[in-house]
Parts: sequence; structure tokens; C-alpha cells
Amino acid sequence: MNLKKGLFDRKGDPARIAHDAEHASGLMAEEIVSLLPSVGTQPIVIACIGTDRSTGDSLGPLIGTLLEEKNPANFFVYGTLEDPIHAVNLAEKLAMIEEKHPNPFVIGIDACLGRMKSVGVIQVGNGPVKPGAGVNKELQAVGNMHITGIVNVSGFMEFFVLQNTRLNLVLKMARTMAEGLYEASLQHQRKQSWFQMKLNQDAELKRTPYQ
Repeated sequence: MNLKKGLFDRKGDPARIAHDAEHASGLMAEEIVSLLPSVGTQPIVIACIGTDRSTGDSLGPLIGTLLEEKNPANFFVYGTLEDPIHAVNLAEKLAMIEEKHPNPFVIGIDACLGRMKSVGVIQVGNGPVKPGAGVNKELQAVGNMHITGIVNVSGFMEFFVLQNTRLNLVLKMARTMAEGLYEASLQHQRKQSWFQMKLNQDAELKRTPYQ
């Protein structure tokens, strides 16, 4: 759970999309694809951070569960309601991901708190998310890029705020974010398929003798 603004190692500010905006999932998908490796064999791993023991902090595991049900193309999903990634097992889970997927491109996903007017906003940007940074926990940074959802207001009794965040909002945000990730997986698969087709065509041309 990331409770403070400005805690990302990134180039530029993250894109901000209201979860209930028109075409929110499509806008999110475009932002994600623009930050993904354009081509190649680097595996895309989605690490959804959080716990189902706190309503506000359940955003990540909810996204992981909803996305896993969609079976996204070419994306590997970790962190669900059944098998969450949280403060206690974070290092272990990240080590497991590195072992199973050498040199992965990781999308770190987490809930966060922010200004009143920003509640419900989804942020997509370069660089990792730093779970626990806002509550002075030294946890490993996660991701080559990050996606965060502002679920409630920061500044006072953050843990109490998290516990009392409305599940209705968290679920709506999770649905939009899971759909955006799924659409991004389809777009990325199409780009990869096109690139592979071009490689095959170029290889075929090289094998064809000149007349």
C-alpha cells in the first residue's frame, strides 16, 4: 500500500484517468501499451500488491482475481484474493517471479491514498511502485512501470481510512483496471504477432535466391 504522492522513480508524471470516465479502460490500455517493450521476448508480468484483510488495500488482489479470470494473452498475473502479494511475502514472491520469468517486464499495481478530488483516479506511469513507503516500511520497489488506484483520502489516520474505504468504489475501480489490462494484453499480442510476421517475411526473402 502506497500512501504518499511523489514516490515513483519515473520519467515524467503518470497519466491520470478517472475510473468512471467514458472509455476509461480503453484509455488505460493505450497508456499501458505505450510503456510496454515494443517487441521481443521479454515476459510481461503483472504484480498486484495488497491484502484482502483491508478494504482499501484489496484493490490489487481484486484486480489480480478479475484479470486472471479473463486469461489475458501473453501476460502473467500474480497477486490474487486467493494468493495475494503483501508486505510479509513480497520479497519471496518477487524472487519466485524472477525465477519463473527471467528478465521480466513487471507492471506493479497497488492502491494508494490521495487528495479528495483525486479519489477514484487511476494512475499509469513509468518506474516502480514502492509499497509501504508512506508508512515507513522498507519494502522492495516493484515494477518497470506502475499502475495505482487512489481509493481514499490521505493525511490522517491512514490505516483507519483504509479499513473504512467503501468496497463499492474499490470493486468498480478494480473492474475498470482489470478490463484496461486485458485490453492492453490484446493490443500487445497483436503488435507482437505483427512483428513476428515481419521477421518471418524478412527471413523468407533472405532465403529466396535472386532471379
